Amino acid sequence: MSSLKVMLGVLAAGFMLSGCMQGAHYEATNTQNFKPKDKELLAKIRYENTPVAEPFRRAIVDYHRKESPGSIVVDSDNHYLYYVMDGGKAIRYGITVGEEAMAWSGIAKVGSMTEWPAWHPTPGEISRLGVPTFVAPGPDNPMGSRAMYLYSGGKDTLFRIHGTNQPEYIGASISSGCIRLTNEDAIDLYSRVKIGTIVVVLEPKHGDSPYNSRLALQGGGGNTSSY
Repeated sequence: MSSLKVMLGVLAAGFMLSGCMQGAHYEATNTQNFKPKDKELLAKIRYENTPVAEPFRRAIVDYHRKESPGSIVVDSDNHYLYYVMDGGKAIRYGITVGEEAMAWSGIAKVGSMTEWPAWHPTPGEISRLGVPTFVAPGPDNPMGSRAMYLYSGGKDTLFRIHGTNQPEYIGASISSGCIRLTNEDAIDLYSRVKIGTIVVVLEPKHGDSPYNSRLALQGGGGNTSSY
């Protein structure tokens, strides 16, 4: 029942946001950039590849924060991840983030990267979720198509940016703390990131996306262009 409420909440937020984004035009993922293994495994998924609500689809946007090009900023409040570009622009991705009690914030670096990773649940996840100790890589693995492992002070934080087999929750706070993108968006972001990429995860209640649900309800919005 709680999962159903989350899905209904995501849909409702998407409808409200989309009313202020009618001028935006979004493009389908260019699958020609996928590797043969990506195409093979994504063709075998058993989960329902639910379309992401329009406000959370990948787009190039104007970006106001003075972060270095090539860095990542995660705005958990508004369920967005930004890959900062030159010229005051960023690629904005919709994400699923952790429930408030499981969220992490701070400054980290990408310390490791894996294509089609295995899943090694933490002891807490095993106890809480009743999952096995190991899940092999594949199209239905909860880690999805790509994983970028966040390190702070030279140590693994145990938080990751990764794909998902639950695209219906993009725009929600339901994960065990990790930052999830659709498998297609995870592949896109992974292709731009490198070891050492700076990742800034804003503290809860400190999200400052120029386009967010609060502004949408007030009739405001940010500028977007198709991507």
